[in-house]
Amino acid sequence: MGRQREFDRDAALESALREFWRHGYEATSIASLTAAMGIRPPSLYAAFGDKRRLFDEVVERYQRTHGAFTSRALREETTGRAAVARFLRQAAAEYTDPSHPPGCMVISAAVNCGPGSAEVEESLRRLREAGKAAIAERIAGDVAAGRLPSDTDVDALATFYACVLQGMSTQARDGVGREDLERVADLAMLPWPAGDGDRDGPVPDDAERPGRAD
Repeated sequence: MGRQREFDRDAALESALREFWRHGYEATSIASLTAAMGIRPPSLYAAFGDKRRLFDEVVERYQRTHGAFTSRALREETTGRAAVARFLRQAAAEYTDPSHPPGCMVISAAVNCGPGSAEVEESLRRLREAGKAAIAERIAGDVAAGRLPSDTDVDALATFYACVLQGMSTQARDGVGREDLERVADLAMLPWPAGDGDRDGPVPDDAERPGRAD
């Protein structure tokens, strides 16, 4: 029987997540990771593989915990408009939550990568593109249901809201607070095309709170 690991794997993974979130992939070293995780390099390699594989696991964890609010809103709300309004308000709360680094890790973790980390940069780009496609799918659903005009530029509108999210993340990392980002979220809904979707009513109360996975 192999020797039992002498650390809490889940807690160590969360610590690694916060290191990558705070410093980015390339600037985060094995030394800083092991210090944050409270383990030695051999334990890191035995439990998680190399730095790249650890990062991939961290990203998966981020998507189902801190970053789950966007996909949850898109999945749970009855209209695209309600979903977008909800995740923008939740982004204002989540991106400025003082209990963890600011902004979105998927947006910021590869902004300073060199050629040696091109695969990491590309993997995060694909995740962002998948998120934008999910927004477009909900907008297209509103068009198909007659809530938006038939000539709505679905792709452009989805790109606009993806840009808003990315901008909110950057602003949060620059120190902009929740209330200011909530105003940005509200203003960002003004360009939503006129249609039956405007009669959806107020954004649900849970849009005021950052979404978290169970």
